[in-house]
Amino acid sequence: MTIGTKVAPFSLKPWFSERVWGKSDLKPWYEETGTTELVGEAWLTGPQCLVESGPYEGQTLASVAEKMGGEFPLLVKILFPADKLSVQVHPDDVQAKAMGETRGKTECWYVLEAEPGATVALGLKPGVGAKEVAASVESGTMEVLLEHVPVSVGDMLFVDAGTVHAIGPGVVLLETQQTSDVTYRLYDYGRPRELHLEKGLQVMKSKTEAGKVAPREMDGFTRLIEQKYFVVDRFEISSRSEKTVSFAGAGCLVGLTGSGVVRTTDGELALTPGKAVVVPMGEGDVVVETKAGVSFVRCVAPV
Repeated sequence: MTIGTKVAPFSLKPWFSERVWGKSDLKPWYEETGTTELVGEAWLTGPQCLVESGPYEGQTLASVAEKMGGEFPLLVKILFPADKLSVQVHPDDVQAKAMGETRGKTECWYVLEAEPGATVALGLKPGVGAKEVAASVESGTMEVLLEHVPVSVGDMLFVDAGTVHAIGPGVVLLETQQTSDVTYRLYDYGRPRELHLEKGLQVMKSKTEAGKVAPREMDGFTRLIEQKYFVVDRFEISSRSEKTVSFAGAGCLVGLTGSGVVRTTDGELALTPGKAVVVPMGEGDVVVETKAGVSFVRCVAPV
């Protein structure tokens, strides 16, 4: 995001996306969603999320970013599947632009909750190509062509553009991705939703860089993933202490457990589970302090 005017960090109100595979109750993350429909995703830095603090309070993130000369580069969500998501694929930047889209969609998943035996589908089995995928969609057998990966709390998974993937029930995931919602649905278990088979077959890749990513211990935090479009780090601060958190690129902090405050030049912002504090300038430091302990992630779009 190219920024002409200096803007202090601000907090955002989550926006809840209704999905057929979602849940009616998102506790303990959210007490209420404002809808009686099933909610599958809480968008923490979506373009339509409303600013909750500072001079831009009440405006959308998209409108604030436009005033600052660009677009916020990361879409961060929490996913709450109660049923299987469709089998889908996203294009990379080159493919997306060739199809008239602004950009592709590369993403990652950080596992916040996982029931015993929970899995995600990540990639195709060896030797599977477009012909086999098309035939399996027709016969309703596509699930057997997917690589099913067991997951547990704390796992980080990279989902490279072009990776055929799906998410099953029994997990809660923090998803960090390019700001894009370009999704080609290949297979949906017979649900009456539109498929995008032709486009999906064009952009899918038999082999990608997708998979689990081993964490790396850094100086005072844990690096969960470092890729072209995003870097995600986890911080743990014990009771009655503080930590300086640096940003080298626009990004946000997302609370996971406990509570704290983010000190800025304009005051303090609450850091609580399931909400984002946006650091739009992408340069310099913020200070996070807590009285009873807090854990959070820093999501940054590298400069």
